Amino acid sequence: MASSCPKCHQLLDDDTICCADVKYTWKCKACGKLSTGFAVPYGRCYLCGGQNEVVKGYSGAGAEQIKAVNEAVQYELDMYHFYRLAAAKTADAELKEVLVDMFGKEQDHLSELESKYHLHLESDAKNPSAAKDEIMATWIFEGIDFKNAAGHVTQVYDKAIAMERRTRDHFKARAAALPVGPERDVYLELAAEEEDHVALLETERAQYEG
Repeated sequence: MASSCPKCHQLLDDDTICCADVKYTWKCKACGKLSTGFAVPYGRCYLCGGQNEVVKGYSGAGAEQIKAVNEAVQYELDMYHFYRLAAAKTADAELKEVLVDMFGKEQDHLSELESKYHLHLESDAKNPSAAKDEIMATWIFEGIDFKNAAGHVTQVYDKAIAMERRTRDHFKARAAALPVGPERDVYLELAAEEEDHVALLETERAQYEG
């Protein structure tokens, strides 16, 4: 029997995954701050930048499917913020154009996931305050000197490529470990998306160095 999403009230088919009311509780290992949400960017504390860990997970109907969606959204959210913040920090016009384009792709993909699974992510997850952005950028770009125009461009490319490869490989490994079904399809779809991103970034980096 069809139901409706508790947030947007759209009708849901019997086999539709809806994550609208699913919340996780996160606790910072450094300062102990508790926060709740479906996903937290980079699993980090907005207060001090410490590492968060889930202390209470979702265990209701369809828990495995919800877990797959949560994991997929977490990785997409991390890349979303990487490109968003990197584009804002770099002064190199060529690199900025690439980063803005990649941010747009991640933004579209995250929006597709939100719509498909009725996520309705909290505002802070996608649009943190300036103060929270500053904390986030501290660990995301550790070791990259954006004041050094000659050196930071390749460093940003290298980190972006490494992150996309890590994400792609993770999704591939998850898909390989699952039987044919909706969870496997989610991971395969995401892996293909990251494969495209890796290829694009590698091409752009080679052109920049050439």
